[in-house]
Amino acid sequence: MFNKETYINRRKQLRNQFKSGVLLFLGNEESSMNYHDNTYHYRQDSTFLYYFGLDYPGLVGIIDLDEDKDIIFGNDLTIDDVVWMGSQPTIKERSVNAGISNTGQLNEGIDFLKSAKSKTRKIHFLPAYRPEHQIKLYNWLEIPINETNKSASVDLIVAVGEQRNIKSVEEIEQLEQAVSVTTDMHLAAMRFAKPGMTEAQVAAKVYEVALAAGGNISFPIIATINGQTLHNHYHGNTIKEGDLFLLDAGAENSLCYSGDMSSTFPVSAKFTEKQKEIYQIALNGHNAAIEALKPGISFKEIHFTAARTIFNGLKDLGFTKGNTEEAVQAGAHALFFPCGTGHMMGMDVHDMENLGEQYVGYAGEPKSTLFGLKSLRLGRKLEPGHVLTIEPGIYFIPELIDLWKSQNKFTEFINYSKVEEYKNFGGTRNEEDILITEDSYKILGKPLAKSIADVETERAKAFE
Repeated sequence: MFNKETYINRRKQLRNQFKSGVLLFLGNEESSMNYHDNTYHYRQDSTFLYYFGLDYPGLVGIIDLDEDKDIIFGNDLTIDDVVWMGSQPTIKERSVNAGISNTGQLNEGIDFLKSAKSKTRKIHFLPAYRPEHQIKLYNWLEIPINETNKSASVDLIVAVGEQRNIKSVEEIEQLEQAVSVTTDMHLAAMRFAKPGMTEAQVAAKVYEVALAAGGNISFPIIATINGQTLHNHYHGNTIKEGDLFLLDAGAENSLCYSGDMSSTFPVSAKFTEKQKEIYQIALNGHNAAIEALKPGISFKEIHFTAARTIFNGLKDLGFTKGNTEEAVQAGAHALFFPCGTGHMMGMDVHDMENLGEQYVGYAGEPKSTLFGLKSLRLGRKLEPGHVLTIEPGIYFIPELIDLWKSQNKFTEFINYSKVEEYKNFGGTRNEEDILITEDSYKILGKPLAKSIADVETERAKAFE
């Protein structure tokens, strides 16, 4: 945990956004995997951690605006629990570390909420992303399960989102640490992978680094020779000479701050000439997007900067043609780049995605419905303290190529005969984590090998 003053000040800042009522924060429960006592890795709700800091299951946090009181409700361990889990601090002892002196048993918390509801006090809560949250809100506040998120407080969503979007100095220190471990994960893969291994063996090496650093992974590892599949979690292929290997992986540290990076490297010791050409174009888009970052610029423009750079690079090789600006505005580049350039990052690797991208990433503005652009998770103006990813890529997706070609789509911008030659190329992406500063930007963590020369230098170590 941070110092208790951090949590006191965070709650005070949030409290100042409201006049009356109750702010309700549901902590997460243990979640059974295939029977009751065999649980998934426990992860506390990030917003609960942000305001209360208690990484322990079964808790409920209350900010009572009218009584100016913060309360933690939860049940202490029974002797049966202690036999299996050992001695643990009480709820009251834990809460002191978050600057909270008011605690109670969970049934008292339920009574508190039911009483507040009977008095028609406004109870603000965030959207539920776990079924047990929906069940609790139904049992405690009689909110129908299929209506839960329609009843969530937009005022609380906006207040929490705007506060958590701006990272403090101590948060940036945590993010630097998590990103540095993430870099180590990627370098470990580059120095380890060899022809004849399975994707699973490389993923295991990456996972080992995160665990050894005292944390965990921040999302399921993408480790694949089929990089054209954007979220490919299959690890069953054997890697071979001539393949490109795409790794997307991040570390989560002990305070639950995340890293998120992508790298692409040849399974052979060196890139082929075709691989170099496509890799370099994607990297040029990546670097152009980073260089354009500054406070006050819309991230949509950062995305379009990457898209233009990629389209122009592909034009030089004969994949694309025509007016670049017209092509990008129409969405023709999305044949090769059908996703967004980046997203917010913090305790959640897609920070606060459960609150809604339109609030967190777009400040309430509507998102585009255009293919490709609709997948951009961040579109707002950037401010000092924002932490985000930059991750444009180039992907040759056979199914998408076949569909667009059959529809004669964007034939004024796309040379399909050239694209067909690269249909089985796969995909390439680099990703780094960036802090927006007062007048510019800072790349967080240890540097990641991303130039062709640097990647090949790291790959050489696998063959020593």
